[in-house]
Amino acid sequence: MKPAAKRADGATGPGGATGERRSEWRTERALATTRDPRWTAVVARDARADGTFYYSVATTGVYCRPSCGARQARPENVAFHASREAAEQAGFRPCKRCRPDQPSRREQHAALVAQACQWLDQADSGAAPPTLAELAARAGLSPYHFHRVFTAIAGLTPRQYAAAGREARLRAALARGAPVTAAIFAAGYNASSRFYEKSQEVLGMTPSRYRAGGAATAIRFAIGQCSLGAILVAQSERGICAILLGDDPDALARDLQERFPRATLIGGDAAFEQLVARVVGFVEAPGLGLELPLDVRGTAFQQRVWQALRAIPPGQTATYSEIAERIGAPAAVRAVAQACAANALAVAIPCHRVVRSDGGLAGYRWGVERKRALLDKESQ
Repeated sequence: MKPAAKRADGATGPGGATGERRSEWRTERALATTRDPRWTAVVARDARADGTFYYSVATTGVYCRPSCGARQARPENVAFHASREAAEQAGFRPCKRCRPDQPSRREQHAALVAQACQWLDQADSGAAPPTLAELAARAGLSPYHFHRVFTAIAGLTPRQYAAAGREARLRAALARGAPVTAAIFAAGYNASSRFYEKSQEVLGMTPSRYRAGGAATAIRFAIGQCSLGAILVAQSERGICAILLGDDPDALARDLQERFPRATLIGGDAAFEQLVARVVGFVEAPGLGLELPLDVRGTAFQQRVWQALRAIPPGQTATYSEIAERIGAPAAVRAVAQACAANALAVAIPCHRVVRSDGGLAGYRWGVERKRALLDKESQ
């Protein structure tokens, strides 16, 4: 009697069947594999899928990561497993090439970057942070390789991460009421003149005003109606600082107050109503553009994401992973989504143009139906 053939999932195939039946079985197995979305990641050797699943090959008896560089297996010989343990329980051993039983390269890189971030965070206040060469030497990588790995994992270059740390220390010191000059030097700025050149960008206002909690900041606002419901438009001295959408005008006003708790909120006059009308017109026809100054406030990473969003042409979309790729941080997909959710300038920073990898609409802070309506307006 002919022995049964071993299937990719560990079961037995129709070893005693006719050649025609065996051919049908292989075809069915191949179709089942190629229709599985995980097969696409295997074919592409997509490192982003590493750790999310593993696949085994019946003819070799091994299991691999999706990114394994070994010759592609025939789909009828492939089975997918949710974990390393599941693959090993099915009787497969780890591949000696991609070593799926060991931490992946991405996991190793993530650990290195986490350690580098600690080195930057623990640098003495007022002292220059470690240089790129020093960080790379500690990590055991070349400066070029370390810079690329750090940026891909953290979403910021080492210099940008160090700058963000200085800015956070400065804000904390000013919030405690420290003298402005002392706070500047304690945060790690080696010259107050260099900081003052960027103070509006870093704080959104002068250091003394920030220390007072923004109490002297005046923000004009007005609430109107558009085809998407209620709309609140707010403007600071630097430009439009909020465009909020919703169903409840009172809720929009509370949202603005929570964003600027110490600012003086002033109801808009007739001239401001004209500005609101321009913004409403932009919402109704977003493809026309909004030629008004914006007061964009966010972290260094959020600023990079929002800049990438503004580069998406009207009528087009991009996925969260594509945005992560464009800013040089392919591993920061979740952080990209969080930056989109933190956007307070609806339509002006077009987070509605970001979609899921399957093209589906989700994750819009002002509601999926508004997102769909905006995309429909842009496609007309």
